[in-house]
Amino acid sequence: MQIKDFRHLPYPMIALLFLLGCAREEAVPVSVDFDYEVFNEDFSIPVQLVFFNKTEGADEYEWIFEGATPSRSVNRSPGVIEYTEKGIYAITLSANNQDGEQDTMTVEIQIDAPVLVDFEVTNLIDTFSPATYTIQNNSSGADRFSWIFEGGTPATSSQESPGDIIFAQPGEHLITLEISNGRETYTQQKTITVAPFLMPDFDYEVAFIDNDFQVPVTIQFQNNSVSATGYQWSFEGSPMSTSIEEHPEVTFTTPGTHNILLVATNGKETQRIQKEITFFTDTNLRVLEDIKLGINTAHTASSVGSFYDLTHRVVYTAADIEANPSLGRTIELVFYGLSNAFTTNSFVSPDDLSETAFLELENAQQTIVINSQELCNCSASLTVAQFDEMQEDSPLDVLTIEETAGGIQDFDNTMMPRVVLFQTEAGKKGAIKIKEFVIDGQNSYILVDIKVQKVES
Repeated sequence: MQIKDFRHLPYPMIALLFLLGCAREEAVPVSVDFDYEVFNEDFSIPVQLVFFNKTEGADEYEWIFEGATPSRSVNRSPGVIEYTEKGIYAITLSANNQDGEQDTMTVEIQIDAPVLVDFEVTNLIDTFSPATYTIQNNSSGADRFSWIFEGGTPATSSQESPGDIIFAQPGEHLITLEISNGRETYTQQKTITVAPFLMPDFDYEVAFIDNDFQVPVTIQFQNNSVSATGYQWSFEGSPMSTSIEEHPEVTFTTPGTHNILLVATNGKETQRIQKEITFFTDTNLRVLEDIKLGINTAHTASSVGSFYDLTHRVVYTAADIEANPSLGRTIELVFYGLSNAFTTNSFVSPDDLSETAFLELENAQQTIVINSQELCNCSASLTVAQFDEMQEDSPLDVLTIEETAGGIQDFDNTMMPRVVLFQTEAGKKGAIKIKEFVIDGQNSYILVDIKVQKVES
């Protein structure tokens, strides 16, 4: 290296050259550098950024944010910058210092459209298996799609619009859509329900008055079929041989065992079920068994009632009548037991309770009673054996039931079983078999079977 000789220069000039050389050696260079952070790593608009200025050697700064708000800043830290339109934008930082040094750095940032995941599932025709659903993709801002159709055909798809999906198995099926724009991923799930397989089924309920299944019998059918939309019924033994009603009411008039057929359909499949019901010849005889009728104290305390409604087959207590006095008109039999010793017992007419401890009934019916056939001095007679053997109402129909002074006499528990005869105000004849005197203190009662005509012959 060549060394210059400054000895021939005047001293002031040498000093100036020295100072200039020192100044050039101490100039501070400017090195621009910065980082930024996207809030929540969300690059879809609106996008907010915060910058970290790592520039060295600078005193002044100028930021240019293309397409952003604000678009310019002269602060070392420009604060929060926001983008509201998608696109690729330049971010430029220029810096300088008092020594005249400067530097510039430019980076580009890609701002994406909002990524929104959404889809609709629409059933085509019906939800019966196999059920077809069409998918409408309402997502935006994504270019990658991943579908999963649990139990569906196809099972997966990467298409934006996957078309129609078929689900063959009943039950709930999860549909999942995952979308992405390469940087952000979002997922949505929805559940569809395919109806159970078609299964025909029915129950039936016989009318209360016909529950002995003696024709004519009216039956209300309860259709319990699953996933059915149409029905075809067939009834043997009824004038109404067919029906397309969902829950038909049918009257059967022919005795015998008859088939009931239900064919159910839903437009995709058809299934059938058949059941049998047995009907009997009309005997005009209603058989009622194991009826409890309480003594006076049991009736008054409402533990065991003494009033009986043959039509509705209900025992009423004093409290029942007090709560609903109109029930008095429905009562056809009244048992009066004086005590649990069962020494004084009788059936009395509902319209004449004067010889009992019971309160009078409103609009009461008249029932003729023969308590003691042995004292009746009348032609009416029915033995216990005849009662037990009775299968139809003819043994009752031939009886002439009249009230006599002997026939209405009380009875005790020395004869058991005992048969009591009666005829209602409607003309129906019947017999009561007292088969047990049950001692239970004030709650004592008699246990009886009753056979009575359904209608007057």
